[in-house]
Amino acid sequence: MDRRTIFFVSDQTGITAETLGQSLLTQFNGVDFKRVVLPFLNTHEKAEEAKEQINRCFQSEGVKPVVFCTFTDDEIRDVIKGSDCACFDFFETFISPLEKVLGQSSSHATGQSHGMVDVSTYNTRIDAVNFALKNDDGADVSHYDDADIILVGVSRSGKTPTCLYLALQFGINAANYPLTEEDLDLLVLPPALKKHKKKLYGLTIDPNHLQRIRQERRPDSRYSSLRQCVKEVDMAEDLLQLNQLPFLNTTTVSIEEISTTILQEAGLQRHLY
Repeated sequence: MDRRTIFFVSDQTGITAETLGQSLLTQFNGVDFKRVVLPFLNTHEKAEEAKEQINRCFQSEGVKPVVFCTFTDDEIRDVIKGSDCACFDFFETFISPLEKVLGQSSSHATGQSHGMVDVSTYNTRIDAVNFALKNDDGADVSHYDDADIILVGVSRSGKTPTCLYLALQFGINAANYPLTEEDLDLLVLPPALKKHKKKLYGLTIDPNHLQRIRQERRPDSRYSSLRQCVKEVDMAEDLLQLNQLPFLNTTTVSIEEISTTILQEAGLQRHLY
């Protein structure tokens, strides 16, 4: 398999360059990518140091590394573009055409994508994350009135990471509740969930995949046995169907896809843009 070094560089966090660049790289399965992130290249000196690192990579590997970057400073961008690399600058590619379409010059300000430009939006994100943490795994059910969505499912079916992603990316107040053996044996919704039925969304998972996940957490236990996993998943799906609750199988679906699907199917309005 071919091997290629990829640099994600920026005068700020590098998150935009990394996110967009990684999206493009997913289309190339025949290459083994080594990823290097170089954030906060906001001075000429730092840019020169990054240029030297990129050049050393070219000299040692004999093939030009790929550089994905987002720079608002033209001089710093030119330093990086002057290195021995294949450079793709997302801002340079899209800002100029947008200026023509919108009939307005861009601000060329740094940190607009991930900085605290809008304090209200930032606070919404933090409040949503705190809500997800406080209402994780049914630890506290007293704030379900404030929840936008309540995820239900067996242990290790993806509830917690999905809640955190919904909070971070969309500002959604997401709680989650684990379906215990007692709940499943009775095939009834726990009292804490009954009055919030309209907010419930189920997550299920392939039992074999669940067994592998649980085995890492509690090796060779009843909790991680395939028999137990099959039993819990089957009964959880019966409970969800009996109560006519929407649910999604998370086995082969990314957190991003799970969250976006929930957002769409539950008719939730995102609070962050």
